[in-house]
Amino acid sequence: MQRGEPSRTARAAAFHRAAHQVLEHGRIFTDPLAVRILGESAETIAREAEARPSGRRMRIFIAARTRFAEDALASAVDRGVRQLVVLGAGLDTYAYRGAMRERLRVFEVDHPATQAWKRERLAEAGIPLPGCLTFAPIDFERETLAAGLEAAGFDLAQPTFFTWLGVVPYLTEAATWSTLGFIASLPNGAHVVFDYSDPPESFPAEMRARHDRRAAHVAELGEPWINYLEPEELRAKLTGLGFWGVEDLGPPQIASRFFPNSVTAVPERGGHILRAATVMKL
Repeated sequence: MQRGEPSRTARAAAFHRAAHQVLEHGRIFTDPLAVRILGESAETIAREAEARPSGRRMRIFIAARTRFAEDALASAVDRGVRQLVVLGAGLDTYAYRGAMRERLRVFEVDHPATQAWKRERLAEAGIPLPGCLTFAPIDFERETLAAGLEAAGFDLAQPTFFTWLGVVPYLTEAATWSTLGFIASLPNGAHVVFDYSDPPESFPAEMRARHDRRAAHVAELGEPWINYLEPEELRAKLTGLGFWGVEDLGPPQIASRFFPNSVTAVPERGGHILRAATVMKL
């Protein structure tokens, strides 16, 4: 992202969430605020999305990862989780409409410029700030996640759920594992859901070409994809940090769970959605 400006890819993700409500009528996940917070009409969103049919794959993936995260959160809340941290929140709307929000304290973490933009969008859309919400603006060039959350009043002793969607591909490997290490260090257990991609060199030719076009586009926006992960290596490293119960859905598993009746061929490699948890440290 450009210094002092909100994330352009955060806006793109919000657009895909809104377009899913308009074009697929929220079939995978329902978000009644997605269109409002974007600040565009349903007609404009539909017209823009239909003008870029290649964006459908990304739209469906974003809808699936959001549904997966919110389903996992609901399960964790039923097991006692009372804090939610939304890392790289962008225009995420869970704190303003989520089914479990009354049982949670929610922290939204993002770059100060992106968070200021979001607050403007909320005000213009007439979406009130819920009492459960705390904003945690963090410039990771100057401040760690631990320090930023501490300043926002985060309770290290509370079991916590972290959503981390649409962020890992933009991070260095060191930053990725620093964040996961912090989550794993929490003394009373934590859950995390994040998404990532297989290395593009493992894709078939046509899929690699599509990836390279999208990668060039986000690089032009100043937010390049720099981080790809191998599933087995990732699982081993998560286990080494103390995570267990790793559930990693690749393209075939995502298709089977969220659109089982589709006749479209599904690649073996591509975007993944993963959840994992740690246990209380005695």
